[in-house]
Amino acid sequence: MAKDMVIVESRVRDLLPEGMRLSSDALEGLDAVVKEIINKAVKRCQANGRKTIIKEDF
Repeated sequence: MAKDMVIVESRVRDLLPEGMRLSSDALEGLDAVVKEIINKAVKRCQANGRKTIIKEDF
C-alpha cells in the first residue's frame, strides 16, 4: 500500500457495517478518488480567485 495515502484506513474501516471487509486495492481506489476530488476543488477555488477551499468547491 502506498505511503502517501490521504485517507486513514482505520477510519474507513470504522464506517463499514459489521461483517463487511475492505481490500487494500479498494483503499487505493478510494484514495485516488479523494485526491481527484481535492484537485477539482483546488481548481474551482483558484478559478474563483480564492485561496481558501469552501464546501461549495466540492
